[in-house]
Amino acid sequence: MKSIALKIVLSLIILFLGYKVTMSIMEPVQFQNEKESREKVVIELLKEIRDVQIAYKSINNRYTSSFDTLIDFVKNGEIPVVNIIPDPTDTTFTKTINDTIAYINVADSLFKNHVNFNADAIRYIPFSNGVEFTIDADVIERSKVKINVFEVSALYKDFLVGLDEQLIRNLLKKREELEKFEGLRVGSMTEASTDGNWEF
Repeated sequence: MKSIALKIVLSLIILFLGYKVTMSIMEPVQFQNEKESREKVVIELLKEIRDVQIAYKSINNRYTSSFDTLIDFVKNGEIPVVNIIPDPTDTTFTKTINDTIAYINVADSLFKNHVNFNADAIRYIPFSNGVEFTIDADVIERSKVKINVFEVSALYKDFLVGLDEQLIRNLLKKREELEKFEGLRVGSMTEASTDGNWEF
């Protein structure tokens, strides 16, 4: 009788250890899959914010460091529709005439394919329970030339909230060791770039 009980106990221990080993392998895989899934959503929103910043600069000759201003621009701003035609007086066929023929609402231009688009929501990092993106803009000087720059970023700790905390700490430590930004960002406050850090 003791032998049967011992076999049952050993079987349960083996099953438990097998489960723990399987989970120790699966948890990092599941974390990585969820991280990549969330990154895709955050990246799409960062791309959209970049598009709005570029449109805003095309009208105002600068970027903005305010989501209130950016959201107002999306809701109420207009982008000119320009008709580009060859200059009839130019025999080299290299000059053009730009003729503004209409204006289109920013939201209708940039977000026409979005179902239930909400301009007010672009300030919030997805999955973060209401944490806002960090946004900044300024003018820097490079080779005696003034350059408008902007940067919008989201930290991993904000949009990976709810996932395994130890794996998040491991990720942040690795990013720190590699001297890489601990999240996703688009633009730069030190360079004339509108690239995202996922693009290089």
